[in-house]
Amino acid sequence: MPFALTITGLSKTYPNGVQALDGVSLTIPTGMFGLLGPNGAGKSTLMRTLATLQEADAGTARMGDIDVLRDKAAVRRTLGYLPQDFGVYPKVSAEELLDHLARLKGLVNRRERNETVATLLQQTNLYDVRRKALGGFSGGMRQRFGIAQALLGNPRLIIVDEPTAGLDPEERLRFYHLLSELATDRIVLLSTHIVEDVAVLCPRFAVIREGRLLALTTPSQAREAIAGHIFEGVVDPSDLPRLREEHTVTQVLLVEGKNRARIYQPSGGPPAGFSPAPVTLEDAYLTLMRLGSLPGHETNHFRNRSDAALSAALGNV
Repeated sequence: MPFALTITGLSKTYPNGVQALDGVSLTIPTGMFGLLGPNGAGKSTLMRTLATLQEADAGTARMGDIDVLRDKAAVRRTLGYLPQDFGVYPKVSAEELLDHLARLKGLVNRRERNETVATLLQQTNLYDVRRKALGGFSGGMRQRFGIAQALLGNPRLIIVDEPTAGLDPEERLRFYHLLSELATDRIVLLSTHIVEDVAVLCPRFAVIREGRLLALTTPSQAREAIAGHIFEGVVDPSDLPRLREEHTVTQVLLVEGKNRARIYQPSGGPPAGFSPAPVTLEDAYLTLMRLGSLPGHETNHFRNRSDAALSAALGNV
């Protein structure tokens, strides 16, 4: 049965004065959900809090009938977590370590444990290398092993923090397919600063910056919010400071030795030398980072709504 993770007013300030979370309210339904933001935005703090690894200063979080912040034992029984830095014992095989982790998870029956380990290694396409030492695994293979251990106990909530950082294109694509398969009957919460991850995987996502929720939307809605207002042109390096002063420059790319700038222009025609460009999700994200909102887009106001309204809005996108 579908269920949701409901976060209300979650706040966290570290002893050094950094406010990592500032009243974050969010309702996450069954399926794949993205949390997008730059490094240091508060994503990992939110993930660690939901994974019961640190305390919040204020707010609530509920997963179905479980109080996430108070009933940590119940959360851990139904949680699968792949942190950003997932360490392994390099001299131990994938099969041995997964068997050990399964015992720690409470699978004491040897036959049942062996079947579970074999199934998870097959599901993550690691069965053929199950006896290989983890130290010889590629980055993508280690991430897939991380997912295998996160699936122990058949969790209803899986949290993955920056899972594709450092993966080559082939491994990233393989990981995308694996995550998509997992999200059919559970919540998979994907935290990332890589826009492509969200564009490929997430029908819904939230954007967080400096601990605050900036937007809650879908990839198509985000692109539509700035459709017709993204322009691209070749710019001399000496003109870049003036361009940034006069326009919202989302990015400057070096293409064939030339600076191609992309700008958001909300009204009027493009500047001289610029022409309309197809809108990407990265354009929408970078515009949001520059302006703090997506102009004319109702998701910008979600952070000011009650949790009930957030839940209703999610159901309508």
